[in-house]
Amino acid sequence: MAPSQKTLRTCDKGHEYYKSSDCPTCPVCEQDMKPDTGFLSLLSNPARRALEHHGITTLQKLSAFTEREILQLHGMGPRSMPILRDALHSQGLTFKPSDKTPKKKVVDP
Repeated sequence: MAPSQKTLRTCDKGHEYYKSSDCPTCPVCEQDMKPDTGFLSLLSNPARRALEHHGITTLQKLSAFTEREILQLHGMGPRSMPILRDALHSQGLTFKPSDKTPKKKVVDP
């Protein structure tokens, strides 16, 4: 397997960087956008962008989703889930319960 060729690129702000994929994200701009505090600061850039893209910027908003819904977001991976669970737990919150929880059968006497 041949190593991928990196190409020199320049973003709209004039930062120069090398990329081997077709991803247009400038790593310098991306680092500037990363928050210094809060649960979003603990995530990888793709995971953070996935949440931000869907307007999930607070733990309260995050708690309105199931774990499965969050994992389906492009850029979100399983390594982010423990971070998100811990952040929610620290505020007394949890993910929305899954719809796949078994329901108790009611048996007529």
